[in-house]
Amino acid sequence: MAEQIYLLYGTEDYLIQNHKKKIIEDTLALDDREFNVSQYDLEETPIEDVVTDAETFPFLGDKKIVIAYHPVFLKAKPDPLAFEHDVDSLIRYIANPADYSVLVIIAPYEKVDERKKVFKQLKKNAKIEHCQPVREWDIDKWIQSLAGEFNIIIPESIHELFAQEVGTNLMALRNEMEKLALNVGKGGTITRELAESLLSHSAETSGLKMVDAVMEKDLGKAIMLFKDLLKANEEPISLVALLASQFRIISQVKTLKQKGYAQNQMRDYIKAHPFVIKMALKRERAFTSEELNGIIQELAETDFVMKQGQMEKELAFEMLLYQLIHLKQSGLTPAHNNV
Repeated sequence: MAEQIYLLYGTEDYLIQNHKKKIIEDTLALDDREFNVSQYDLEETPIEDVVTDAETFPFLGDKKIVIAYHPVFLKAKPDPLAFEHDVDSLIRYIANPADYSVLVIIAPYEKVDERKKVFKQLKKNAKIEHCQPVREWDIDKWIQSLAGEFNIIIPESIHELFAQEVGTNLMALRNEMEKLALNVGKGGTITRELAESLLSHSAETSGLKMVDAVMEKDLGKAIMLFKDLLKANEEPISLVALLASQFRIISQVKTLKQKGYAQNQMRDYIKAHPFVIKMALKRERAFTSEELNGIIQELAETDFVMKQGQMEKELAFEMLLYQLIHLKQSGLTPAHNNV
């Protein structure tokens, strides 16, 4: 039996779009979709107007779908709007929905306030589809699933390349698969060479390459990567956080290794894809524990400097790269710099 009300909740856009598409396909014949699907943004339209639409008979056919995005009233602290939602009208509708309408509420948020009366009513009367980001250790399953969608073969031996280059964003992964499928055709196999040449590089990948540039004491390469990321509209503060994340994992891996943990045991402590841990194990050999502590300290200081506006952000980041590479060259813990 089809549901009358759905809540699609989470930040993974691929899952949201997939669920929405399936609801439309399961509810309406192809010829009815043009006139019997209406969409609203609840940051611009009061929920009572959406409820009125859901209670109105379909223009043509027997069924209609009403889709409402951004239900800010589900957040613990709703965003301020130019109007106030009559949430009680939605609560009443959820308790007694029209049998000719399917209401789809899309909350692309990391969290909602499950204590609210409206959420409790949704939990009781609606089908809730969780659309949360994929965990890194589940990425292999999704690579295979998306490859199946495009009828291409991606050998397990290059899954790590996808994890490194694209990350866990399913919509980004799907877009990359589509691009590869156009090159090899149905039933084709993706080779490492093709994947390396066609995959778009994520900020995380460039972050790893910057770690390698520090490891190799190559300031020119590190600054070149930074400039490329700026062209891709990455913010220097975000890049500091990205580098800090990479170096923290390397530091954690080093500490666990010193305590005698095997690679497969580390995953219980470091919630990351096995490939990430494997790469961190390779990189940790190039740093002493003192160097890693010093690098993490430098990153924290630069983050503070940027957020306090004490130096222009791009210059602060370039100075950071210089300090990290100088630190690696000298093998010393940092004297507090004047960045």
